[in-house]
Amino acid sequence: MEKTVRIGPNIKFIRNLKGLKQEAVAIELGITQAEYSLIENSDSVDDQIIVQVAQIFNVTPEVIKEFNENQAFYSIENKVENNKISENSHGIHQVFSPIEKVVELYERLLTSEREKIEILKSQNTK
Repeated sequence: MEKTVRIGPNIKFIRNLKGLKQEAVAIELGITQAEYSLIENSDSVDDQIIVQVAQIFNVTPEVIKEFNENQAFYSIENKVENNKISENSHGIHQVFSPIEKVVELYERLLTSEREKIEILKSQNTK
């Protein structure tokens, strides 16, 4: 019996490994948290979305498509070379400080919320 690859759960697992919240990834994708949640709960995901998510996670799309938990942990420990995923590797590695990325995403979220407040204020004064 062939194992079915479930892309959404792969995305969720990698997001959790990266220490990112759904809302932060959704902002990067330009969608709502609810829409992003649907992606993580889907068995199949559009290739374009996989590419965008892979860029946010700083992994290759193949890492998401061919994700293997054991292989990922092995790769985190052993496959990081010069801040790049080696060509034959399906591993995950971080080339950024997770805290810096979280701060950056939080600042974008804060800016977005401020813009929403300004829009609401301008609508109330009309």
